[in-house]
This record gives sequence, C-alpha cells and structure tokens, in this order.
Amino acid sequence: MATLKITQVRSRIGATKQQTKNLDALGLRKINQTVEHSDSVIIKGMLEKVKHLVVVEEVK
Repeated sequence: MATLKITQVRSRIGATKQQTKNLDALGLRKINQTVEHSDSVIIKGMLEKVKHLVVVEEVK
C-alpha cells in the first residue's frame, strides 16, 4: 500500500468550517507543514475537500 505525503501550501483563513476540520483531522496546522498518511478512500475523500489548500505526493 502506498503512502501519501501531504503538504499544506495555502492558509486556512477563509476556508469553511468543514475544510478547517478536514485539515485538523489530517494533522495540518501550519503552512508548509507535511504529514504522511496511508493511501485510503477516507483520506482521499478528505483531500478532495481541501485540494486547493494542499499538495499531495505519492511515496512508495
């Protein structure tokens, strides 16, 4: 199973409450912070809601 490297590149200011909750659940609190999560349907659904705020890279 692959791992996703997720980096927040834009501010959460102006984001909706749901987008802010998704960023919190992903573990992203600051701009340029990076976290790694396993590639799952739940994570991909969360990323779909905040795709304009983050950059996602696949790590083998």
